[in-house]
Amino acid sequence: MQLPTRRRDERGITTAEYAVGTAAGAGLAGLLYKMLTGGFGTDLLEKLYDHVLSLLGL
Repeated sequence: MQLPTRRRDERGITTAEYAVGTAAGAGLAGLLYKMLTGGFGTDLLEKLYDHVLSLLGL
């Protein structure tokens, strides 16, 4: 005799995954914004700009 198998309702899982992904994306965006608007971001952008100009020979 085979026992009936129960199926779990997993409709809400994708909603939870989207919520976690959205929260992680917002956190990363906030961190990047804070880094780039501070002194670190200014120094990084200046070094990158100078490096690109030196590669171009300007």
